[in-house]
Amino acid sequence: MAEGSRHAHQRGRQVRCRRPFCVSGHRWWRPAQVGRTREQQHFEYDNAAVERVYKKLDLRIIPAFWILYFLCSAIRSNIGISQTMNKDVGHDLITVLGMTPADVSQTLSLFYVSYIIFDFPSNLIMSKVGPRAWMARIVIATGIVGSCFAAVQKPWSAKLLRFLLGAVIAGMWPGMSLYLTHFYPPSRTGKRIGMYFTAAQVSAAVVGLISAGFQLMDGVGGLTGFRWMFLLYGLVTIVVGVVLLWWLPDKPLPPGEVRERSGLMKFLPAVPEALTGEDAVIHYHELRRVYHMKHWTLKDLTYVLLDWRLWPLLFMYFGVVGVGIGTQLYGGIIIGSINPNFTGIQISLLFAPIWIMDLIAILIFTPLSDRFHSRRAILFSIAVCIQITGLLTTTFALKNSWARYGGLLMVGFGLGPTVPICMAWTNEIFQGRHGEVGVAAATALVSGLGNLGSIVTTYALYTGWAADSAPGPHRFRKSNLVMIGILCISLLSSLVNMVLLRIFGTKRSRHGAAGDDSASSFDDGAAKREVEERGLAGCLLAQEINRKHAVPHGQTCHQVFEPLPPGGLLSLLG
Repeated sequence: MAEGSRHAHQRGRQVRCRRPFCVSGHRWWRPAQVGRTREQQHFEYDNAAVERVYKKLDLRIIPAFWILYFLCSAIRSNIGISQTMNKDVGHDLITVLGMTPADVSQTLSLFYVSYIIFDFPSNLIMSKVGPRAWMARIVIATGIVGSCFAAVQKPWSAKLLRFLLGAVIAGMWPGMSLYLTHFYPPSRTGKRIGMYFTAAQVSAAVVGLISAGFQLMDGVGGLTGFRWMFLLYGLVTIVVGVVLLWWLPDKPLPPGEVRERSGLMKFLPAVPEALTGEDAVIHYHELRRVYHMKHWTLKDLTYVLLDWRLWPLLFMYFGVVGVGIGTQLYGGIIIGSINPNFTGIQISLLFAPIWIMDLIAILIFTPLSDRFHSRRAILFSIAVCIQITGLLTTTFALKNSWARYGGLLMVGFGLGPTVPICMAWTNEIFQGRHGEVGVAAATALVSGLGNLGSIVTTYALYTGWAADSAPGPHRFRKSNLVMIGILCISLLSSLVNMVLLRIFGTKRSRHGAAGDDSASSFDDGAAKREVEERGLAGCLLAQEINRKHAVPHGQTCHQVFEPLPPGGLLSLLG
């Protein structure tokens, strides 16, 4: 045992605290109880019990989120690959509809116009009517609009459907992030966001691979290959949306409360609670450290909008999502410009590895962003620098087409973790400061207004920039350089946010809608267990407790423990 820990263990036997605490039949004295009211008492459980609870939640929520996000992402992005499907026989989307480059750019960008308009109100509605019903509504409506793309005949109909698609899918991405905060503390959300965000990467890869199969269906039943793709993806998504009504749980209730079936709930099927019995009790006491269900008002919403911490996150999202959408929608065209001899099927097959690299990066970075959540800005910045390097390679390695393609793979790798890290950081900051309304508003504004970057890349760049899309060795060079510029905005914003948070912190707003002002990042059970897993010395933890909790003047936390259990101070902290 370290010298500091041994002294802490010995001093811990001196004075008894007033309030006992019971865990697994043993009465231990907890530092978190010192100076707290009865309502502020925190319950602690052993790690195995808590991890069991979150594994059950993972099995109930994450697979459903993964499937719905996979399908909705495919419907949103398959218009990109449809521009090159069966192009050699004139059955690609652009040729069939007689679209000009301006039509293509307008069609792609209209999705983000409606998305930005409806994203914020959609997320606020979800916080009021309940996540299960609203999420199912989003998925069903997305499937309906997506399947209608199989019937487009003119450019105006494609533009109309893209606008409608953005309107109905708005609120899905920030809504999923908001949904997680009902079940997980902030220090656990980054990994979960990354887990279901991989669906977008797999979807992008699969769209490229499966589109090769749809191209072989060209002419079957009188439909072109891209029409079959739109139709089948849409129908499957509708079915999944209906199934979600019987699967996704609603917000968890305090143990013993019965869910009221009033309003819209009367017309929806009853769904088993996510947790029952002891698991529900453990989860309730774990989550109430950081989440407090309280109805919010417009005044609470105003304070969220005036919080300066929102804007650096928005600019971080602006750059990375703009590059991500640009790569997703124009990746096939960029590959075709690298080597004009590639066929449509070859382009589809080369498009998929970009998103496999994206997936690998998510699996590497997002667990690290939770474990080192105070260093999210550093991880985000590393990923952005990888994207910048990849774009420079794609732009200037003119003598080697495979090197240019390798640059696209680097862009895909760098893209992967940036959006999950940005959303997890938003959750962490605004849940602590403003409660549920903070998460609902901040995630919607970050993902909504941040998609202005998508409008820039879809409307103003690549095919939308006539002078830059002319055939030749320098095709798309200016567009790539603009993408590098907006990535620099993201990089600078993350570093500025990190510095400002170090100076001003993220203490709970005195106007916030959340309840218990005593909550802090150290009160997050997951954060405490993370400290234990890192094996920090007992005295360091004791100093943190002295700083965070109201220990009587003149005493240290060592002096308010009764005899410690085996494992000393570290085991006492759970």
